[in-house]
Amino acid sequence: MKSTLAVSVALLSAALAYAGPGDVLRPAPDLEITEAKLLDDVHCDNCQTKESAMFDLGELRSEKAVIPLMDVLHSDADESTRIVAALALCRIGDARGTFAVKRAATFDASPKVRTRAAWFYSTYVKEGSFQFEPVQPAMASSD
Repeated sequence: MKSTLAVSVALLSAALAYAGPGDVLRPAPDLEITEAKLLDDVHCDNCQTKESAMFDLGELRSEKAVIPLMDVLHSDADESTRIVAALALCRIGDARGTFAVKRAATFDASPKVRTRAAWFYSTYVKEGSFQFEPVQPAMASSD
């Protein structure tokens, strides 16, 4: 306990010593503000920004993100974006979102999205929901 307090005091002292006379120490951003920014980024045209925001919303278990993520899962043209949406929905765990992932695992046009959605559903929602066949490694030819 004393060592934790000592470390905290040392870190605060270092931060104050580093800050210049005109600098203001700011608190960490509010979770609601962060969540709102991430929700805005789900509609971004930049694929990396969109996927990063969706992943973070899944990690935050954002209930507000369920409907926008379901929209992405159903309508986005990019496979990788739909896959990240499926992962985020499974991480959030809302019944509407996990049902959408289960349907995507069965009906998505892309075999890659179907496989990943099934994997996420089996991993995060209901273990053993989908059966996976082991892949045999390609044998090297011996010349």
